[in-house]
Amino acid sequence: MTQPPQYPTGRNLLDGKVVTITAAAGTGIGSAVARRCLEEGARVVISDAHERRLKETATELAELGPVHALPCDVTDVDQVEALISGTVEHFGRLDVMINNAGLGGTASVLEMTDEQWNKVIDITLNGTFRSTRAALRQFEAQGGAGAVVNNASVVGWRAQQGQAHYAAAKAGVMALTRCAAMDAAGNGSRVNAVAPSLASHEYLAKVSSQELLDDLASKEAFGRGAEPWEIANVMVFLASDYASYLTGETISASSQHP
Repeated sequence: MTQPPQYPTGRNLLDGKVVTITAAAGTGIGSAVARRCLEEGARVVISDAHERRLKETATELAELGPVHALPCDVTDVDQVEALISGTVEHFGRLDVMINNAGLGGTASVLEMTDEQWNKVIDITLNGTFRSTRAALRQFEAQGGAGAVVNNASVVGWRAQQGQAHYAAAKAGVMALTRCAAMDAAGNGSRVNAVAPSLASHEYLAKVSSQELLDDLASKEAFGRGAEPWEIANVMVFLASDYASYLTGETISASSQHP
């Protein structure tokens, strides 16, 4: 197993940009990308359905730069609209929307209930649609280009036992990304996605067995899961002007071999 590289120094890749991130509380990819965006010079709005964790995360991040917290449940279209309008009210505009909200779970199709299926689809796919739509409308209203970065997953491509609902949702996020990119291209806005395989963080350890995590890590080329900030770095790239001619793409952030 190789060790993670040294944590990167910010290079002002997002200098002056306003970034809004869903599901940004806690210890996962969302809070990691919020931190990386602040370190890259952005002004950041973090949102989450868990208000206590959201406040705690905002307090921790405030030492890095301008951060504002707004609660949002992405299954509620009014709350999604309020997140975008609240971002504009606080920081004056929106430049980057990072759709990180998603819900997983493990259940065989044979045993899966409609409720389990619908909940995962509504948060992971429909929530990404609602947030993408709201962000693109705001970019158009501003009269300028913006960037949407969606969090997909390699299971959108790969078969994995017990993951039919999550895989279907993430495959849908990839298709949404491709088509929304074409719809947004007229005003110069971009829509891309990142597809992680295994990102190691505290919450994942709570909902998965160590045996499963060890097995998944053993299949990665580096023999370990990604650090959340390693996935966040790809999101920062897609949000930055370095990806100015990249749209409709899903980048696999995975070292997993066949």
